[in-house]
Amino acid sequence: MGQLMETSQNSMIPAPMLVPGANLNAYIQSIGSIPVLSREREQELAESYFYKEDLQAARELVISHLRFVVHIAKSYSGYGLSQADLIQEGNVGLMKAVKRFNPEKGVRLVSFAVHWIKAEIHEYVIRNWRIVKIATTKAQRKLFFNLRSSKEKLAWLSQDEAKAIATDLGVELKDVQQMEGRLAATDMTFDAPADADDENAYAPVHYLEDHSADPAQRLEDEDWEASTQQKLYAAISELDERSSDILRKRWLADSKATLHELAEEYGVSAERIRQLEQNAMKKVKTALVA
Repeated sequence: MGQLMETSQNSMIPAPMLVPGANLNAYIQSIGSIPVLSREREQELAESYFYKEDLQAARELVISHLRFVVHIAKSYSGYGLSQADLIQEGNVGLMKAVKRFNPEKGVRLVSFAVHWIKAEIHEYVIRNWRIVKIATTKAQRKLFFNLRSSKEKLAWLSQDEAKAIATDLGVELKDVQQMEGRLAATDMTFDAPADADDENAYAPVHYLEDHSADPAQRLEDEDWEASTQQKLYAAISELDERSSDILRKRWLADSKATLHELAEEYGVSAERIRQLEQNAMKKVKTALVA
């Protein structure tokens, strides 16, 4: 499927098909005009990819199911995250599903793909919903999504309601109560508001020790920062020209480039740019700790 993502800019799947751009409505309208496959055509394409690794068949399977990704992604709109990003993550899940789909199982692709689409979206929501991770284990993630869905209809849970949810999900009552507390909590700003009363305002910044008054510590920090910056630029210079350019424009430039801008510049998909960026970051991190 790496090949499928790599070649998504070819004639069968233009890059904008897999990556919603700034005009989300146009994207949704565009994929909505693509016909849904008949069972016979879907079976034919699935067999062609499964047995012959026909990438063109895989692309057609992906394209014809993009509308279902949008439908699923819309159900996660209550998390305050970009709809385009949710759809893009769901599209990644769809491509993984196509890669693993066995046409001999006798089920439609959409039924099989739902799990993979939701799994990618869930991972994205967990990574981005709060600064502090709200769920780390598989059980906690299941509880997070199920409990948040229930909380949209309920206020604070009664003891009986919490017990019922714990029983339904097969978790401990204390786990439900702990997750409910996490859901009710909000991220606190590090600094106090500009118009706050200095004597009464609470903010974490007020309770941290200030080390900046120590000249020796400051000099050491500046030396460390200069050394790290030197290592960073040396590590970037060791990358291939394209990867180096992507990192510089994405992270070091004053006006940072978007994935879509770089995708257009290099004639590949935004997903491919994201992959190149991640690979380059791994190489740079390895060089920094060496």
